[in-house]
Amino acid sequence: MCDEKNLAEFQNANANWRRDALLSGGINRRQFGAMGAMGAAATLAACAGMEAGTGGLKEDNVTFKTMDGTMDAFFVRPSSGKHPAVICWPDIAGLRDAFKMMARRTAAEGYAVLVVNPYYRDLPAPQFADFAAFRSAEGFTKVGPWRGKLDAPAIMRDTQAIIPWLDMQASVDKLRGVAAEGYCMGGPFTVWSAAGMPERMRAAASFHGGGLVSDSGMSPHKLLGQTQSSFLFAIAQNDDAKEPDAKNVLRDTARSAERTAVTKVYAGDHGWTVIDSPAYAKQAAEEAYADKMKLYSRL
Repeated sequence: MCDEKNLAEFQNANANWRRDALLSGGINRRQFGAMGAMGAAATLAACAGMEAGTGGLKEDNVTFKTMDGTMDAFFVRPSSGKHPAVICWPDIAGLRDAFKMMARRTAAEGYAVLVVNPYYRDLPAPQFADFAAFRSAEGFTKVGPWRGKLDAPAIMRDTQAIIPWLDMQASVDKLRGVAAEGYCMGGPFTVWSAAGMPERMRAAASFHGGGLVSDSGMSPHKLLGQTQSSFLFAIAQNDDAKEPDAKNVLRDTARSAERTAVTKVYAGDHGWTVIDSPAYAKQAAEEAYADKMKLYSRL
């Protein structure tokens, strides 16, 4: 679970995330080459709002209508061909440069990735430049009212607008399934997306997702049977220590629902997969990324 106490334990960690994410090998040579000159430059500089249109990837800042307003998002995909679509639900600090960088990496593998602004009902992205800015701006307090609007019905409504928009894009293969990935608060959103459009959703990956198992009637674990997706539940080691039974509930519920699911505890704390997170742990993040790509290979 993402909370202020956890973040205090990692006070000064990962200050140079932009540089380290590249220099540590988070993007391999093939993926870097696929990004092309402008995509690579955008990743290196992490320039908000920059659009790349040459080389291996194309990217745009986009907007489209939903039932609740106008959603803004970042869309990156290979510069040619049709590809499976991926919806990315960011963590509590929202759509920002770190998630654009992460999306470029996935797109370079052959996917059309849409990183959405979960807070579009209140403000366009970015709300925070990076996770350090989120912390310094008392982000937990600021996002509280925005986050309160993001219940299961809201995310399902959003998904029912996102996927038709994706299906209209020339770069998206409508004959392939759609995947959703979510981080922190975005973890449950992946299951709600899968339940919101089961006829199109085929994969969902939750990374250190909070609230996957609860007493609520809309708890993600209770909705697995309403989906047609395969799942990856990537659990942080400190989250598992706090809720050791959650992983077993997820496994048992997925089995009962006849859903394929990998439920795994990684050697990283909450936030370990997000490159600007103070808890970022490269080795465990790479392991989770490989497991995600294995899941997406079935789309």
